[in-house]
Amino acid sequence: MYDVKEKSLRTLQKDLEAGNVTSEELVFAYLQRIADFDQSGPSLHSVLEINPDAIDIAAALDRERKLKGSRGPLHGIPVLVKDNIATGDRMHTSAGAESLKDNFAADDSEVIRKLREAGAVILGKTNLSEFARFMAMEVPNGYSARGGQCKSPYGEDVDPLGSSTGSGIAASMSFAAVTVGTETSGSIISPSSANSVAGLKPTVGLISRSGIIPINYQDTAGPMGRSVEDIAILLGEMCSEDPDDPATQANEGLVYKDYTQFLKKDALKGKRIGVSRVARPWYSREQLAVFEKSLKYLEKAGAVLVQDCDLPEVVPAAGFLTAAVMHFEFKRYMDAWLADYCTLPDIRTLNDIVKYNREHAETAIKYGQDILEACAETSGNLTESDYLHEKVRVLRESRAGIDALLKEKKLDAVVCPGPSAIVPTAGYPILSVPAGMAEDGRPMGLSFVGGAYSEAQLLAYGYAFEQISGLRVIPEY
Repeated sequence: MYDVKEKSLRTLQKDLEAGNVTSEELVFAYLQRIADFDQSGPSLHSVLEINPDAIDIAAALDRERKLKGSRGPLHGIPVLVKDNIATGDRMHTSAGAESLKDNFAADDSEVIRKLREAGAVILGKTNLSEFARFMAMEVPNGYSARGGQCKSPYGEDVDPLGSSTGSGIAASMSFAAVTVGTETSGSIISPSSANSVAGLKPTVGLISRSGIIPINYQDTAGPMGRSVEDIAILLGEMCSEDPDDPATQANEGLVYKDYTQFLKKDALKGKRIGVSRVARPWYSREQLAVFEKSLKYLEKAGAVLVQDCDLPEVVPAAGFLTAAVMHFEFKRYMDAWLADYCTLPDIRTLNDIVKYNREHAETAIKYGQDILEACAETSGNLTESDYLHEKVRVLRESRAGIDALLKEKKLDAVVCPGPSAIVPTAGYPILSVPAGMAEDGRPMGLSFVGGAYSEAQLLAYGYAFEQISGLRVIPEY
């Protein structure tokens, strides 16, 4: 059987073009790895559901390649997507929730439509922190009622982080060529860092949010993979201007079909890179030491490091930075998603989900649902003064804070360890690249932060860092 482990998109596409492998055979190979390592063996539980039509889709794309040629870099490539992204097919879309376990989405989300158009094979859905970890305060990272608990491929005592936990693990373990995650605040960057893969949370508006089970305005899908080049390729195929998502109406002239054109080994030469060391209490001392060591590679690549460039924190606690905004917007956004995409007659609103969970408490809410209940108690009208004041404040202060830091220090980008909560609050991009493994056995990522629509530059800097450092740690399985 063809060996898919650690194969890049370029390698896979080259072998498909040469006839060394077919898309159908790639599907078989990835399914075998999922069977061996995800559903048995170490039982990582990163894959929630397999597309029953994946083999037939791959065979059709093989035939199309033979008759018409390739559509592009994703033609015939198996991709796994997070289970809060609607697929209008024979797979469920549930956000890992028992209440939505029987839901077949009424239509594809826009990002899935773009991936299918590019010729990707949607291989299946990845497990996640249920409702993107916006269900209860005490839910472990990577747990959902439908999928159970994700486990790190780096050891039982390593937190795989979330909420795109399954996508991070699946990318690291080569369960697909690339994966798709979503982020509201840290949900792509955290599991990317924890699973030694590259992950990009793009500017809100670069990729359509239509069809993604939401939390609030910060939501966006993003690419995850084993290299910066792979996620750059995937990103170019995910972007669109979508009439159903107003945020994408502002991206004209700011989107590129091919982000790989910016990937240069000398991209960091002469660039002023600010270093942010804002406290990251969820990282061990050993992991933060890895971050410090990684800075030497930036200098080796020609970057000029500018110290004391801490990213401002305009709101109190990471993960729940905009609690007022999230709580109020979640009900409105969730009710709208259910109306458009949910096909279950008894689940039409967030209140219906809360009611279902109470009636099936033993299986549906192992760790409670205090966040869902708090959100359900809001009006859903977005007229509350607390909401309006906080909405204006966090948007203005987060964007102004990042923009001012970049301008005043004359920076091309800022680097920090792992995620930064102010960046998604502003709707700005952040890229995580593997930075090695700490002495305590926990992987660590180096993140690059820039202004709105700076994805091309961040990917270029991440690529240059990756090429000179080579710090991805492959799981031992």
